[in-house]
Amino acid sequence: MTQAVSSAPGFWKKNQQKLAPWLFLAPGLLMFVIYVLVPIFQSIWISFHDWDGLGEKVWIGLGNYVELIDDEDFYTSLKNNIIWLVLYLLSIPAGLAVALFLNQTVTGIRLYKSLFFFPFVISQVVVGLMFTWFYAPDFGLFSQLLKWLTGEEVAVLADERYVTYGIIAAGLWPQTAYCMILYLTGLNNINPEQVEAARMDGAKGAKLLWFVVLPQLAPATFIAMVVTVIGSLRSFDLVSVMTAGGPYGTSQVLSYFMYEQALSEYGYRMGYGAAIAVILFLIMMIFITLFIVRMLSQERNA
Repeated sequence: MTQAVSSAPGFWKKNQQKLAPWLFLAPGLLMFVIYVLVPIFQSIWISFHDWDGLGEKVWIGLGNYVELIDDEDFYTSLKNNIIWLVLYLLSIPAGLAVALFLNQTVTGIRLYKSLFFFPFVISQVVVGLMFTWFYAPDFGLFSQLLKWLTGEEVAVLADERYVTYGIIAAGLWPQTAYCMILYLTGLNNINPEQVEAARMDGAKGAKLLWFVVLPQLAPATFIAMVVTVIGSLRSFDLVSVMTAGGPYGTSQVLSYFMYEQALSEYGYRMGYGAAIAVILFLIMMIFITLFIVRMLSQERNA
C-alpha cells in the first residue's frame, strides 16, 4: 500500500509538463465537444429524417437533399449568400484604410477612434433598426437625400432589385469596425526598424504599404478573412430584423431560409432545416479549409 501511494507523485512529477497543458485544456475541450461537435453530428443525422421536432423521426435518407435541388427558394438564398460573400469582403480593405488613418498622430484622434469603434459595440438588431429607419421612404435620411438628388424616392427594402444590397450595406458598417480593430492591433506590433530601413531605401506610400506593412499584417488579414466569410454566410439577424426575407423571399439567405423551414410558423420541418444547415456548414468548411491550407503553405515557404 505504501509503495502504491509513493509511486503516484513520481508519475505526476515525471509527466507534469505533458499532462498540465491537457488539464488546462480539458474544460474547454469538453465544452467544445458537447456544444459544437455533438450538435454538428446531430444535425447531420436529423437531415436524413422527416421530423416536426416533437413526433417520431421518419427515415427518408437523402430525400431532404433531393428536395433542395428542386427548391427555387434554396437557389435564391444561395445566390444572395454569394452576393453577401463577395461584397462583405469590402470590409477588409475598408477596415485597413480606417486603421491606417487612426494610426496617425493627429488632433482629436481619440474622438475619431471612438466614433469608428462605436458600430462594433452595438447589437446587430440595433444596426438593423437604424438602417431600416435610414431607408424608410417617408422620413429616412437616405430616401430624402435620394429624392433631393434625383427627384424620386426608392423604397430600398421593398424593392427586389436593391433589398439585398441595402442589407449588406448595413452589415458592412459594424464589420468594417471589427476589421479596423484587428488591423489597429496588427499595426501596433509592426517592427519599426523594418519601416525605417525601407524609408532609408526610398520606399514610401503604396510601396511601403505593399512590401513592408502588409506582410507584417498577414495574421490580422487571415483572421479578418475568416471572420468576414463566416459572418457573410451566417447573416441571419439583419435579414430577420430588416425584411424577414422579403419582399416575396427575395432577400432571404441560407441561415434565414433554414430558420423559416425549421422553426417559423411556416415550417416545423426540422429535417429539411437541418439539411439546409448541413449545406451551409459545408460551404463554410470549404472556405475555412482553403484559408488554413493557404496560410500553412505560406508559413512553409517563409
